[in-house]
Amino acid sequence: MKPVAFDYHRPNTIAEAVALLDDMKEEAGVLAGGMTLGPMLNMRLVRPRAVVDITRIEALRSIAIAGNTIVTGACVVQSEALRSDVVARELPLLALALPWVGHFQTRNRGTLGGSVAHADPSAEIPLALVVSGGTVVLRSRRRERRVPAGEFFLGALVTARRPDEMIVALEWPRTPADAGCAFAEIAQRHGDFAIVAAACCLRVDADGCLQALSFGLGGVESRPVALDVRRFIGKPATDVANDLPVFAAAGITPMDDRAASAEYRAALTEVLAERVFQDALSRATKRERPAA
Repeated sequence: MKPVAFDYHRPNTIAEAVALLDDMKEEAGVLAGGMTLGPMLNMRLVRPRAVVDITRIEALRSIAIAGNTIVTGACVVQSEALRSDVVARELPLLALALPWVGHFQTRNRGTLGGSVAHADPSAEIPLALVVSGGTVVLRSRRRERRVPAGEFFLGALVTARRPDEMIVALEWPRTPADAGCAFAEIAQRHGDFAIVAAACCLRVDADGCLQALSFGLGGVESRPVALDVRRFIGKPATDVANDLPVFAAAGITPMDDRAASAEYRAALTEVLAERVFQDALSRATKRERPAA
């Protein structure tokens, strides 16, 4: 099947792109990499009057350090982020999540911003952004606004982006040098949508007690979720390793679909929570970072 006819626009600047979106709003689709929009067009799941291709906009392709924040442009290609020394050094959770995204062929076209805009509940990049405490930067013809990642994802394929806005960047807090991060997922095959994905970052003090902890899950609910794990701060990491898996499974309302039952997702949540916590703890102790 092929898409219905549409107008094609390829602006050279952000200003041109947002002007087009302001004119067409819901009737326009934004193409950043095409790994999701392309198939959806072909299957006629979406029928925009126009497609706005933003891949030519150079300002959307940079990875920059801004104080304690790493800013990744919406059109940074996933494989480029995976090869980036800055990402490996400053955003280890993202670096660990990226190899789980699709296959190397799709990572050579798919973008960070495109994955966030699509908002698949099983997607790895949105989960990493939420657990990192990141922010989505949106631009319209009239203004720029920043939405915390935890508030940006509203449901499956639903976000807080308005029709006249486009994602221009993602802002990621720099990860402390003494933090350990881990990412893991279970899917039917590597590269498939995750049945459950888990992400964790933590820091421990000299006595082995938690100084900081963030933990989240993808694939279990209609959007990526970061659990409130403040109760574990200050506790011995060995105790948290036992308590976190049960806490995580109790803190979600897992989906029930053709891929897996809610009960199976809850069981996988316990397994992955233990796995990523132990991996993150090991990296924090050894101060390991993903290889660039």
